[in-house]
Amino acid sequence: MRAKVDLAVRQARLVGRETTTLAPVEPHVDFIIPSLVRDPLTVSLEDKKRLMDEYVEAAWAQSSRIQTTNAGYGDARRKVTFINSEGSYLEQSRCRVSARVVVLARDGGNVQQSRAVFSSTSDYDAIVGRHAEVGAAASRAVALLDAAPAPGGEFTVICDPALAGVFAHEAFGHLSEGDNVYENERLRDIMVLGKRFGRPLLNIADGGVVGGQPGTFRYDDEGTPTQRTDLIREGVLVGRLHSRETAGKMGEAATGNARAQSYRHAPLVRMTNTFVGAGDSSFDEMVAATPLGIFCRDWYGGQTTHEQFSFGCAEAWMIRDGKLAEPLRGTTLSGNLFTTLENIDMIGNDLVWAEGGGTCGKGGQSAPVGQGSPYIRIQNALLGGK
Repeated sequence: MRAKVDLAVRQARLVGRETTTLAPVEPHVDFIIPSLVRDPLTVSLEDKKRLMDEYVEAAWAQSSRIQTTNAGYGDARRKVTFINSEGSYLEQSRCRVSARVVVLARDGGNVQQSRAVFSSTSDYDAIVGRHAEVGAAASRAVALLDAAPAPGGEFTVICDPALAGVFAHEAFGHLSEGDNVYENERLRDIMVLGKRFGRPLLNIADGGVVGGQPGTFRYDDEGTPTQRTDLIREGVLVGRLHSRETAGKMGEAATGNARAQSYRHAPLVRMTNTFVGAGDSSFDEMVAATPLGIFCRDWYGGQTTHEQFSFGCAEAWMIRDGKLAEPLRGTTLSGNLFTTLENIDMIGNDLVWAEGGGTCGKGGQSAPVGQGSPYIRIQNALLGGK
């Protein structure tokens, strides 16, 4: 062990380009063992496969227009031991189980898809008995075959929690990561603490302390306790995410956001569970207050380039005279992040976490994350369509 430590120190000195100052963190000694309801490791591989076969059958049973199904299952138990020269000794065990069923329906050259995703950090049974939801996903794919092509242009758009959550993560969360801000001079000029980015109803935060989410853990991979970090509070930028290194460079406090894919990877600044705070409007009130607009549900794929973003919407409906109208297909939500944040004018009172969470990629590493949001309404949102 001593030889490996000495080798790591020599390597760090060889590749280092500047003096590193780590933000101070109190040392901790702790042992964290998850409280499991039903451990997925106690379930046989045969039973897991049988469950997925049942889900595939439930999807196929919905329509003769279903062309393809794809089912995936995964579980993992991970134990992380962290020791440093400042006196910390931490052992954390984590568990995750997930299942996903993707359904494709076809009518000639028209192909549509939908999905059902289930996961838990504590209970295998959380993914059991979800046949009705798989069937509903298959029915949605079939229904999209008959939906009208979505129009393009600027609309008042209501996003469901899944789409709004991925927007908060991808479009805003990455710009709040301390290494991205520190290394990008243009971004430093934009992401100034105290700057207003939205209306007083807008709140966005990140935290590894949110219970039961994929990005939940007590200590990050530098031994820093996780916490809730407010990023936007009442429309104003008030915080960002840090490792000890980026916090030291920027003269701020570590936030518990240093994460490594494995012991072979260096910790990077990563989100944990990112969410939009609840407001005071109901979904029905949002729809009723929208004379003409589009309701977008869930998402498929997307990309971001600094403040520009684009996300595919899985399903959509026209809103006419304050009521949901005809279903639509083939639309994308895109635009400038900061303009879009300013245009959020209603936020639901129903914060919902995406059950499957997500896996976030950065620097060649992946990390499980949580994403949550209420319904949100955006004025003058740009939608791509026919």
